[in-house]
Amino acid sequence: MGRQPEGPTDDDEVQREVDEYVRGLQPPPEELLEMDFLFESLSHPRRRYLIYSLLSDTKWTLRELSTKLVAWEQDITEEAVTDIDRDEMLVSLYHLHVPKLIEHRIIEYMDEKSTTIVTAENATQVLAALEGLGASVDADQESHARRDYKEE
Repeated sequence: MGRQPEGPTDDDEVQREVDEYVRGLQPPPEELLEMDFLFESLSHPRRRYLIYSLLSDTKWTLRELSTKLVAWEQDITEEAVTDIDRDEMLVSLYHLHVPKLIEHRIIEYMDEKSTTIVTAENATQVLAALEGLGASVDADQESHARRDYKEE
């Protein structure tokens, strides 16, 4: 008959080290496991455009974003955007899209009295996901959002 080793084998030691390593791991934050908030945040093209804009500058006023978005949607220059169209877009952003992104902690207002938005704690994850998807999903939207605000 074969002789059984008296002490731990190399396989036993490796398994013990793996088990110890796994027990020591911290689970990732819940937000990373639950992608629903990411997909919901990115589901509307206006929210994606707003997030793309954050890739080029992390601070925007709602008026600036409204102008950029109208120009993109209508395929016109930012100088050609009318006040009415800009105001309609501003209302859409203010009442629908910005609150959703604030709820998911992707953006936030600079302060209570401000209409300037900045990135928030979940922005990095969403921006990374959007950059990974961007080339195949929204290439035109991404390139327009990254253009300088004032074009000559």
